[in-house]
Amino acid sequence: MSRRDPLTIAVLMFDQAPLFETSVPISVFGADRSDMGVPRFDLRAVGGDPGPLTTTGGIRLTAPYGLDALADAATVVVPSWRGPAQRPPEPALAALRDAHADGATVVGLCRGAFVLAAAGLLNGRRAATHWLYAPALAAAYPDVQVDASVLFVDDGDLITSAGTAAGIDACLHLVRRRFGAQVANTIARRMVVPPQRSGGQAQYIEHPLPDPDTNDPLGEILSHAIHHLDDPDLDVDSLAGHALMSRRSFDRRFRELTGTSPLQWLLTQRIMRAQRLLETTDLSVDAIARNVGFTNGIALRPHFRRILGVAPQTYRDTFHARTA
Repeated sequence: MSRRDPLTIAVLMFDQAPLFETSVPISVFGADRSDMGVPRFDLRAVGGDPGPLTTTGGIRLTAPYGLDALADAATVVVPSWRGPAQRPPEPALAALRDAHADGATVVGLCRGAFVLAAAGLLNGRRAATHWLYAPALAAAYPDVQVDASVLFVDDGDLITSAGTAAGIDACLHLVRRRFGAQVANTIARRMVVPPQRSGGQAQYIEHPLPDPDTNDPLGEILSHAIHHLDDPDLDVDSLAGHALMSRRSFDRRFRELTGTSPLQWLLTQRIMRAQRLLETTDLSVDAIARNVGFTNGIALRPHFRRILGVAPQTYRDTFHARTA
C-alpha cells in the first residue's frame, strides 16, 4: 500500500512557464475551503529549476519546496513547461519517475505533457495537450498517442490536459474521482467555473452552449432533458423531435455547439445525477438507476464504470454521506 497522503498535492513549477497555467492547480488545491466541507489539501509548490522562477510579465516566484517534496505526495501536477524544444532538467525528471513508480498520480497540464513525456511516463499511453503544441509533442515523442481534440485524458495514474481552462477541468475531474462529485462541485462554485466538462469535449467550440432563456430551441431542449432524466423514453430521437429537427440535423447542430454527441451528453448527465444520489441518499442502486432513466442497476453499471472507473456501490462506499 502506498504511504502517500491523498491530501498532499505537489505542484512542480518551472522557470519561464506561463503564470496562468502555473496558478491553476494552486487555485484548485491551495485555498482553504474547509468551512464549506472541502478537505484541506497540503499543497506544496515545488521548484523544478533553481529559483527564483520568472514567469509571464517578468513576475518572479520563489517556490518554498524542493524536489524532495514529491516523495510523499499522492498527486504531482506539472502545470506547464517553458517550450516544446527544450528538455526539462534531469533531476526533476528523475523525481517525477520516482514518484510515479511509487504510486503517485502524475498530472500534466497543457505543455506540462512535454515534461511527462520527457520522463518517459507517456510512452505507449494516450495523452492530451493544447492543440497548438500537439504536433510538436507527437513529433518529439512518437511513442505517445497524442490526442489534439479533447479537453483532457484520464489514463488512470496519468492525467493530461489541454491548456488554460482545460487545466481547471482536469483538476476538478481529479477531485471528483478521488473525493466525490459534491466536493468537486463545491470547489467549482467557489471558483465560479462549470462543475463538469467531459474530458472528451472538443478543445475548441464555435459557440457556447445556449442558455434556455435565449430562445434558442436547443437551449430549451437541453433544459427539458435535465428536468426529465428519469424518463426512460428520453433519448436523442425524442429530443430531436422536441426540437422539430431531423435526427441528423439535431446531431450536427449539437456537435457544432458542444464538440460531443447528444447521446454522450445525455449519458453524462444521467451519470452525474446518479453520482449525486449515491452520495446523498440511501436509495438502492436499482432505484437510482430508475431515477436517472435506466431500467435497472444492471443497465446503469457498465456506463457508470466506464465514465467513473468504479462500480456504483464502490462509489457509494467511498463517498456516501460526505457533505460540502
